[in-house]
Amino acid sequence: MSDAFPAGAPGRDTLDVDRSDPGHRAWLKDAVRKVQADSNRSADTHLISFPLPEQWGVDLYLKDESTHPTGSLKHRLARSLFLYGLCNGWIRPGRPVIEASSGSTAVSEAYFAKLIGVPFIAVMPRTTSSEKTRLIEFHGGRCHLVDDPRSVYEVSAALAAESGGHYMDQFTYAERATDWRGNNNIAESVYEQMRLERFPEPAWIVATAGTGGTSATIARYIRYTQRDTRVCVPDPENSCFFDGWLRGDNEARVEGSSRIEGIGRPRMEPSFLPTAVDRMMKVPDAAAVAAVRALERAIGRRAGGSTGTGLWSALKIVSEMAAEGRTGSVVTLICDPGDRYLDKYYSDDWLAAQGLDIAPYTRTIETLLATGDWAG
Repeated sequence: MSDAFPAGAPGRDTLDVDRSDPGHRAWLKDAVRKVQADSNRSADTHLISFPLPEQWGVDLYLKDESTHPTGSLKHRLARSLFLYGLCNGWIRPGRPVIEASSGSTAVSEAYFAKLIGVPFIAVMPRTTSSEKTRLIEFHGGRCHLVDDPRSVYEVSAALAAESGGHYMDQFTYAERATDWRGNNNIAESVYEQMRLERFPEPAWIVATAGTGGTSATIARYIRYTQRDTRVCVPDPENSCFFDGWLRGDNEARVEGSSRIEGIGRPRMEPSFLPTAVDRMMKVPDAAAVAAVRALERAIGRRAGGSTGTGLWSALKIVSEMAAEGRTGSVVTLICDPGDRYLDKYYSDDWLAAQGLDIAPYTRTIETLLATGDWAG
């Protein structure tokens, strides 16, 4: 029998271990303050109107997330992940934060790691654009490149174990780190900016999925605030999300990796919530490239391939609404700037090397905008 509680010592029979650390708590408070101050300094991102004929009675908007300090939608996610990791006690002073990423999340996380003074390592496919690698290193991060995109999870976890650091794991925690009930999340921002438009409640919000965190946040907020907006998630080639959603198969897998950086995954990620999605589209990569080039012609802005995937789907929905005589609005996202992809989506040589012919999709978009007909 244990003698941990000696008889006759009632004042000493309570095991008591105090692990509080005033020094760490002071560091933590300062780190959280710095991350929250970054948000407080930032104005909201713009909601841009895409030019469509007035008589259609359908309005299309793009939420421009490329204006964040690190240039992409992932700035919101990285901020939420850092706050989540800090407040859970996972991120510690002097220890590295490691992330598996196709680039944009890693750029934003490198920024926040530098802000609070911890090392950062990005584990990324070797095919990630050179501009993203440059930006990660600009913000003080280190890039660990792998040949097999499917290995990023295991490599990240191993690096964290070896270094005593924290594997952020955006693909697991994206949907739970964000406050989906409000607190100026992207959905709340969209509805506030739409408040004075002629169709203030969008018929559809179109959001592509990498982690699935954005679509989950938007869908949850819609249900929580009792709105009728529906959520469409377009999926690129070489991604399993569409098939997994269609079949109800959470174990769906595909070989290879997506050519559209930032979206599409080889496995069903824990942060992707199929049950929160109303509609999905499988969008050809050539259509995505045609759409971002059409975006530049329409509003003078270049964007990445994930934006093109979403815009193609949004235009298809617009065409359906116009053809059926339904009025309303559609919102999609500018996820990141096109200057990160000048050697990819804006390079005819890259298109040729990939065997992508954007001409038929370009004609579809041009025909739609000229006549209202969707030929494709």
